[in-house]
Amino acid sequence: MDKQTGVSNVTLRPIGQDDLELIFTHQQDPIASQLAQFPSREREAFYLHWQQNILGQASVLARGIEVDGLLVGNIGHWHMDGQAMIGYWIDRAFWGRGVATLTLSAFLPLVNSKPLFAHVAQHNVASQRVLLRHGFVKTDRLIQEEDDAAPLFEFVLARC
Repeated sequence: MDKQTGVSNVTLRPIGQDDLELIFTHQQDPIASQLAQFPSREREAFYLHWQQNILGQASVLARGIEVDGLLVGNIGHWHMDGQAMIGYWIDRAFWGRGVATLTLSAFLPLVNSKPLFAHVAQHNVASQRVLLRHGFVKTDRLIQEEDDAAPLFEFVLARC
């Protein structure tokens, strides 16, 4: 068990169709959605997005995040607008326990693309700290994605 986090075991595994309902539930959390500055999708749009843009794409690396065998979130790597991207979502019940830190430690060695970018809401200080802890650097660029109420900070991991 990690003495700082209380989390004893974080593992990553491929995501299957059977996982989508729980992942859908995670992204419906209004507090998590506000923190991530990412709007929840309605059920049909969510399933369509995951089936076509994530599970249906060989170029996307998506993994489920498990804590002691329980699916608590997901992490992914994809390309957008010529950039290699990374993003994750963790069930709010597991926030503040080091899950994101342990997840990135396990996931980053699986990603060969560099530089690697992440876009984070300006008010999501915890995710910013997790990225900085893993060698990401905040750039001077603000990202205004579709439907964003405010620009996002851009972080980049340039080293191998």
